[in-house]
Amino acid sequence: MLRPAVISLLLTGPALALDLPAGAVMTGEDNARRGSLAIATGPFVDGTVPTRSVNGAVIRQAWRLPGTGLTTAQLMELLRTQLSDEGWRIRFDCQEVTCGGFDFRFATLVFGEPTMHVDLGDYRYLAASNGASHIALLVSRSPGAGYVQILRVGPAEDIPPVTTASDMNASTPLVSFPSPGDEGPTTAIGIQMEQAGYAVLSDLVFQTGSSALGDADFPSLTNLAGYLAANPTKRVTLVGHTDAVGSLENNIALSRKRAGSVRQALIDRYGVAPEQVAADGVGFLSPVASNQTEEGREANRRVEVVLTTTE
Repeated sequence: MLRPAVISLLLTGPALALDLPAGAVMTGEDNARRGSLAIATGPFVDGTVPTRSVNGAVIRQAWRLPGTGLTTAQLMELLRTQLSDEGWRIRFDCQEVTCGGFDFRFATLVFGEPTMHVDLGDYRYLAASNGASHIALLVSRSPGAGYVQILRVGPAEDIPPVTTASDMNASTPLVSFPSPGDEGPTTAIGIQMEQAGYAVLSDLVFQTGSSALGDADFPSLTNLAGYLAANPTKRVTLVGHTDAVGSLENNIALSRKRAGSVRQALIDRYGVAPEQVAADGVGFLSPVASNQTEEGREANRRVEVVLTTTE
């Protein structure tokens, strides 16, 4: 029998509280009163993932479940049962092979490492809806922990603050939204940059020693380009990062080349105005994971986008 859940996520009115296994720790979140997101509704086929564009308030969270012995199948079934019991309709679900493996993972909106770990050989995805409300779940695991990402989109009045069980009676929410009259960002990356100052372009993949960006369409760049087009006075800087293989001098040069290749792709392929985006690199000086493992080095090979506009 599964251990009693101790964390509840109030993701829609009083009708739904998702319970995660005991010991779950939230590793990341972003949210906005207004947004537009594309939720995957089918597997990766013929170079694309079918999606449904949904407008409304957005909550995205990542959770780490340290020490859990549950498989990804068991974790997903735990969440699926709760959704079904509350009247949610399952629209699409898959596991790594039937989803489309690497291609599906990097065509969907997912927190980067180490916030959300996705084992490309062991993950599951589920999309469900209930009226105008939508939810997308991604579940994976590492040898020592399970990981869950929850993406929730719907009418603002249907998404109250997210709380844990110990805070059910507290008056201060764990999530704060912009005031209803405030101007808000138009994309998920815009939301994150305006709240945290930066966002990781987590679907860009760089191998050790390479600065080349592939010819594929990258959802993160589409997202960023849409934000910049909708906000022509905003300025951003792309910052390249590397793993710790090689000298600092070489890695700083490589990280700048990576950021520069992303900048050029934004201009040439996504129509971004050159004056809106700059590029630089810091080599291995700002890691997000240990360079002692391949998993950590992969997480460190990344490009971040920093919002430099102060108004």
